[in-house]
Amino acid sequence: MKKQILVGLCLLALQLTFAQESISLFNGKNLDGWVNHGEEKWFVEDGELICESGPKAEYGYLSTKNFYKDFELTLEFKQEADGNSGVFIRSTFEGTKVTGWQVEVAPPGKHTGGIYESYGRNWLIKPDPEKDKALKMGEWNTMKIRVEGPEVTSWLNGVEMVHLKDEKIGKGEGAIALQIHDGGGIRVKWRNIQLVSLDVQ
Repeated sequence: MKKQILVGLCLLALQLTFAQESISLFNGKNLDGWVNHGEEKWFVEDGELICESGPKAEYGYLSTKNFYKDFELTLEFKQEADGNSGVFIRSTFEGTKVTGWQVEVAPPGKHTGGIYESYGRNWLIKPDPEKDKALKMGEWNTMKIRVEGPEVTSWLNGVEMVHLKDEKIGKGEGAIALQIHDGGGIRVKWRNIQLVSLDVQ
């Protein structure tokens, strides 16, 4: 009986170790593993993933080929020339129409770290205004997003921005995606996009 318990504990430990292994979603060389939605510009330069507005200045998205349900995502972004962007979770696409939820990346005063539902309920939660000072416009910022069941938490440079529990998000399935906002004149850099799965295999 003791042996069975020991074997069971070892298997559980292996599952937890597997579930918490970090995955690099961006290889620093090319866009392998990603899908471009739209006609905006996504390219790699000096080991960084860069998005720029194209001639049409429309919405654009770069999504992972794989779907991710429960995870902790950490990435760095640097906003240049406006910097209105975002990170989508559990999202699917029809052209440039997205079904899912965005953790906002935006210029100062525009609710970076808040959660927005595109083509749906719009803003679900915005950070307290005083937390906006955590954003370093024109410098590298670190964002962490934890998605588990119906709960989403975002952090910006170590500051918890929002925590939301939402049953609709809990039922969502889809990819992780980066956004470039419409309107033109936008440029954002990304690097060190790391994911830890919270799904127990």
